Amino acid sequence: MAKKKTAAPKAPAKQAGRKPAPKKAAASKTAKHAVSKMLRGVSDIRRFFYRNEVPIYFISATSFNVLGADEWIKGFRFITYIDCFDGLHPNSFTPLEELPHEEFQSIEDINNYLLEHKEVHDFIESRSQGGKAGKAMFLMFDEKTEKLARKLGLEVIFPPAKLRTFMDNKVNTNRIAEKAGVACVPYVLNPVKDFKHLLQVAAKGKLGSDLVVQTPFGDSGHTTFFINSEADYDKYSKEIEAEKECKIMKRINCRGAAMEACVTQHGTIVAPLMTELVGFKELTPYKGGWCGNEIYAEAFTPSIRRKARLYTQRFGDQLRKEGYKGYFELDFLIDQDNGEIYLGELNPRITGASSITNHAVFALSDAPLHLFHVLEWMDQPYALNVKALNSRWARAENIDGWGQLVIKFTQDSVEHVNEAPRSGIWRMNKNGSITFSRMDTHRRAVEHENEAFFLRITRKGDWLYEGADMGILVMRGRMMTDDFKLTERAKQWIAAIKGQYKSVVPGGVGMNGDQGVLEIGGFKMM
Repeated sequence: MAKKKTAAPKAPAKQAGRKPAPKKAAASKTAKHAVSKMLRGVSDIRRFFYRNEVPIYFISATSFNVLGADEWIKGFRFITYIDCFDGLHPNSFTPLEELPHEEFQSIEDINNYLLEHKEVHDFIESRSQGGKAGKAMFLMFDEKTEKLARKLGLEVIFPPAKLRTFMDNKVNTNRIAEKAGVACVPYVLNPVKDFKHLLQVAAKGKLGSDLVVQTPFGDSGHTTFFINSEADYDKYSKEIEAEKECKIMKRINCRGAAMEACVTQHGTIVAPLMTELVGFKELTPYKGGWCGNEIYAEAFTPSIRRKARLYTQRFGDQLRKEGYKGYFELDFLIDQDNGEIYLGELNPRITGASSITNHAVFALSDAPLHLFHVLEWMDQPYALNVKALNSRWARAENIDGWGQLVIKFTQDSVEHVNEAPRSGIWRMNKNGSITFSRMDTHRRAVEHENEAFFLRITRKGDWLYEGADMGILVMRGRMMTDDFKLTERAKQWIAAIKGQYKSVVPGGVGMNGDQGVLEIGGFKMM
């Protein structure tokens, strides 16, 4: 008995040996908790961002490209060089002091200037959470931008600049398209020595003599050259011959289209096909220059829309294999003679069409495309049926009609701006004049077809010159006819907005007269 009694204390030892059981239960509870954190579908994703505590920034010349993102993402702020809203946007920050700097040559230069500005440093530091500065999005950025962001503790939520630059190269875009099985306009990739050599290269590729030549980098028609004679070639020979490789294409009778998408871990999400406005003399001085978009349910034929979606998904899936994730846009060219659709170019980034994409009915019903882009960088597990989402977004009832006009100064003169229209909602009167109706920060506030949202870029005190961006006008309904001509309503609005600018040609002041205010607008702003 005594032995048994002395042996009895071993029972706790056995219980101690069973102590892993509670740990196992705890581990099981933790696992269940982890599973509960998984976002399942659009509703969970929306709630996740409404509760977000991570500071997220869009840093650029203007806030145009992702207007409204602050309404979807708690803690989202714009940091801009140009204050389009005169201090009235609740979630936008623009440094007040203009610091000495080299003349801006690109949006990258503007972003790097902002990241080095003490007022921006202080603003970001004031909003840091737990010692973490947050995450940053850019329209355009380079390797210097990445270094400056890291120095501030910001994570750039886009693939590396080096990869984006590689893919932004129009020559490399075609090579990616070939891998993806996406059709391109008949082309040859080759250096060009002179006009005779160009014709020899074109003949080898059976491209004919009416050609389009693109250099690897450029925007809004600046580096797209239409060549049908030696005289045409001579205008652009320096730019063409300076490149190691050009894209030489057969010229086709085409219409422009655009489709935005997002490469995610669950597949490529594809937005509806949009028309593109290109080369309208009322809007841009560049013959091949992009100057707006329309989004509406019947844009192009059902066959073209299906093929564009297929091509975009294929291209996005190939981008993922190349190491890319997130937002991108494809320009398509639709041949009016044979009905074929071809890839035009890739924009591996948020684009000038992003604002119109992210405010359409399909985006408001589920979530805007930029939300899925940000989600890929949030270290947050989620599940999403991309196939079902794409199917929903392709349905006509989920697409409403909108158009945007990108208005540039088209005259060959230099003028100082004394008055400029405000950003917000404008209303057209019966006599064709327009009046400012009310302040708002994006197009959703436009109620009727006699109203439009205007985002001003060129301000009072700036200069207007050929190619300078004046602003963006966004309206309900069509901007073009079915044969791709500007509607009379669009022409009226363009003339009316331009009429709101009051400018003078100062005597004796040329492009070098006041360098500090002439630099904005000499390159693509969106």
